[in-house]
Amino acid sequence: MNTNQVARTAALMGEPARAAMLLALMDGRALTARELSLVAGVSPATASRHLSLLQEAGFLHMEKQGRHRYHRLAGPEIASLIEQLMQVSMPTVAPVKVGPREQALRTARVCYDHLAGRLGMAVADHLVEASAVVLQGNAQVLPGDGLHAALHRLGLPEGAQALSGRSARPVCLPCLDWSERRSHVAGRLGALICGHCLTHGWLLRSPGSRALRVSEPGARALRDWMGTARWREVTEG
Repeated sequence: MNTNQVARTAALMGEPARAAMLLALMDGRALTARELSLVAGVSPATASRHLSLLQEAGFLHMEKQGRHRYHRLAGPEIASLIEQLMQVSMPTVAPVKVGPREQALRTARVCYDHLAGRLGMAVADHLVEASAVVLQGNAQVLPGDGLHAALHRLGLPEGAQALSGRSARPVCLPCLDWSERRSHVAGRLGALICGHCLTHGWLLRSPGSRALRVSEPGARALRDWMGTARWREVTEG
């Protein structure tokens, strides 16, 4: 093992401005260097130096569009690393009261391209209960019709078939949730469900935040899908 490389990676994430930039990109969108400089509270020139280091280390991808350069996380494995770092960084103490922003993040948020927070956990628990997936150890999709039936009820009748195609990205991965301290569903399955909810307007992005708001149609659809009792865990947790 190259211990120097491990230490360098830890140092890259440990610098406050770079950590702020990485967290800002956790909703899966791409931001410019100027936007990230504002998030990190540094000058554009300093932000550019930080971004170059993160890109060289494989944390970020840079995309050019016209005169602008956009930066995004290099992939779901980077998002998972950041989410796990957040989990171990939070004190393991009894729950405390938090402000509106933190409460919104704990209720429902985007973790790169899948759902996290209490909503993400409710989705994961429902899929486990429906005999669709197992999240213990190495997550896996269970054989049988559990996944197909669960996705069909959500309005994705061809979802299981689409997930059966070949891809370098696993269908189902556990991602440790920093606020709930349990695993929610990542991988192609997590991205499929999150994208479906966003496309149909069931979940709405909050400007400048990873938090998601649940629309009235979304509340009805998700409550009908996972059941009233489990939906109450999301709204009253």
